[in-house]
Amino acid sequence: MSLIILVLPIAVMFLLFRSQKKRQQQSQHMQSSMEPGAAVRTIGGMYATVKSIGDSTVELEIAPGVFTHFAKSAVAAVIDAQEYDEIINGRPAEDEAAAADEADDTEAVADAVVTDEAAEEAAEESVSLEKAGDQAAAK
Repeated sequence: MSLIILVLPIAVMFLLFRSQKKRQQQSQHMQSSMEPGAAVRTIGGMYATVKSIGDSTVELEIAPGVFTHFAKSAVAAVIDAQEYDEIINGRPAEDEAAAADEADDTEAVADAVVTDEAAEEAAEESVSLEKAGDQAAAK
């Protein structure tokens, strides 16, 4: 029993150090794979394009003509060009075309519903053409 008490904390520490070392290696690999023109996301959630890379810093273009310097460790992820384009410019062209078709269909259905509702309201609010005197006599 006392052996388990000694071995269990050592095993937990080994697993923690192992996972930390693995994350550190992945981070170093990602930082070494950065090259000018690559799209990145910083730890603050800012998306940018790499313009130049120094020993410990990276120059990022966050908007056309706007450059900033970040520490390499501030780059959270290198993302592929298509994902960057979707995030920065919105949905891809195929999705926009499908959304436009769907919006047209929705508008047509909405117009038909409005027309039906207007006809029902008009029928309910029909105006009686009888004279006021005729109505009183009828009572």
